[in-house]
Formats: sequence, C-alpha cells, structure tokens
Amino acid sequence: MITMTEKELVVTRIFDAPRERVWKAWSKPGHFRKWWGPKDFTAPHITIDFRVGGKYVYCMRGLGPDGVVRDFWNTGEHLEIVPMDKIVATMSFADEHGNTVPASRYGLPGEWPAEIILTVSFEDIGGGKTKLTVREAGIPGLMTEMAGLGWDQSLDKLAESLK
Repeated sequence: MITMTEKELVVTRIFDAPRERVWKAWSKPGHFRKWWGPKDFTAPHITIDFRVGGKYVYCMRGLGPDGVVRDFWNTGEHLEIVPMDKIVATMSFADEHGNTVPASRYGLPGEWPAEIILTVSFEDIGGGKTKLTVREAGIPGLMTEMAGLGWDQSLDKLAESLK
C-alpha cells in the first residue's frame, strides 16, 4: 500500500518471509544488491557501513528520463539502527564518489532538499510474515508518485529475492 502527502511517501508491504530475512536483505550489501532499484534497474555498486554514523553509497543503473542508460547514485548516513525493528538514515543524490549533488543532476524536477529522511520499520506479524513500512520525508510533492512507483517495483524485487 502506498500513501502520499505533499512531503512524505509511505509504502507498506507484507512479505512472506520472517523478519530476520527481511532485515538481512536491508542490512547486508550482497542481499541489498539483489533487489535495490526499480524494475529493469540493476545495482552495480553497493557499499554499506551498517552502524549508527556509518555511511552508504548505492548505484542504480537504468534508463533515465532522457531514455539513456545512466547510473543514479545515492548516499547517506545511518542515524538510528534498532536491530530487527527500525533503520533511520539520511538519503541524498550523489556522484560516483559519494559526494552529494542536486537532484537536477539526474534531470529530476522540483525543489529537493539536500537530504531526505528514510525510515524503514520491520514488524513480525506471525506466520513467518513481515510487515515492512518505508517512509521518505522531504520528497517534492510532484515526485511522490514517481518515487512510490520506484519503491513498489523495488519491493517487488525484494519479495522475489526472499523466496
């Protein structure tokens, strides 16, 4: 389920996998690489220093708004990690060296903040299933639909990787 407000996107998904497996898919680079990015995107570069204060750099490779295959980089810092329960991190657009760049570098419209706040919550709902909630705060209103589609497709890939 996807809900959107002017500055926040919330995506909720139930996975047919125990919370520990879903947690590993978010916290281990090898697992993360399997599903990060929308449909038809790959993740050729993933580094994660998974600790509070640790940085990450992700690359998604796929078609850009101009129809050309491009690399889209993100970086951020982990602000809070509650094992098996919650991850809170900043997220910014970046270059291939992990330096923050404006969203306009990737042809994205709107007034993007230098960083958004990403909160991922994991809830055991019994029967070997996990409820995952992803919140992105700070996305420009005109981009929430596109971001929601990207998350929906990424979480479809996550579901496949958990089988």
